[in-house]
Amino acid sequence: METENIITSAQNPKVKRLLALQQKSLERREAGLFVVEGRRELERCLAAGFEVETVFWSRPTPLPLPVREGSRCHQVIEVSPKVYERMAYRGSTEGVIAEVRTRQLRLEDIELGSSPLLVVLESVEKPGNLGAILRSADAAGATAVVVCDPLTDLYNPNVVRASTGAVFSMPMVACTSEECIRFLKEHDISILTAQLQDSELYYDTDMRGPTAIVMGTEATGLTQQWRRAASAHIRIPMLGITDSLNVSVSAAILLFEAVRQRGNRE
Repeated sequence: METENIITSAQNPKVKRLLALQQKSLERREAGLFVVEGRRELERCLAAGFEVETVFWSRPTPLPLPVREGSRCHQVIEVSPKVYERMAYRGSTEGVIAEVRTRQLRLEDIELGSSPLLVVLESVEKPGNLGAILRSADAAGATAVVVCDPLTDLYNPNVVRASTGAVFSMPMVACTSEECIRFLKEHDISILTAQLQDSELYYDTDMRGPTAIVMGTEATGLTQQWRRAASAHIRIPMLGITDSLNVSVSAAILLFEAVRQRGNRE
């Protein structure tokens, strides 16, 4: 681990690079880095074994123990409180912000086990929704989240924040819908598509075996490609004036139905 003197200017090139990583998906893709802000998030990132390039911190915040020991971070840079205030996206992140190396998993990297439970998202648009779904998937003990034809950066800062650290613990794969459908069929994983048309109530559908819960966008739902590939079409009953729920809420309901059916307990 390398350290250097305190940075007191927001015009410092290293500060500017972190701000660019926060704000621009192109910068994140080209550098292979994303930003983790907050002590709790950084501790969960370290626990999941992510490679931390640089930690910026401001006194009096204590650094996480692995960073202090110098074993889990390439560089630590102290910044003045004023500079940290310029760098931080949130106001209460305890004076720690880091640049972390992204992970690029493939479908083949998923450890399926005997009865996998996958969440598949087609063309997810809103990073906050993706982060919330990762959080629910982690809580439900899902195997992985697969994002097909993504319209948002998987390491967008809003994904990291909304996931409350689940982005580090939950395996996440980006691929095309064609690749995902082929993978699911090759492994005999039941494809349950969430849709209103030609569907049965979700709690009447067997989720005890290998299962993929497939969700589309809130605006247009799933494409015909997924509807044709489905083993079953499922729906959540809508008893009011609205005809759909937020996709992250729907995902949570369906995931915990699978938990109920499988008899999973703490």
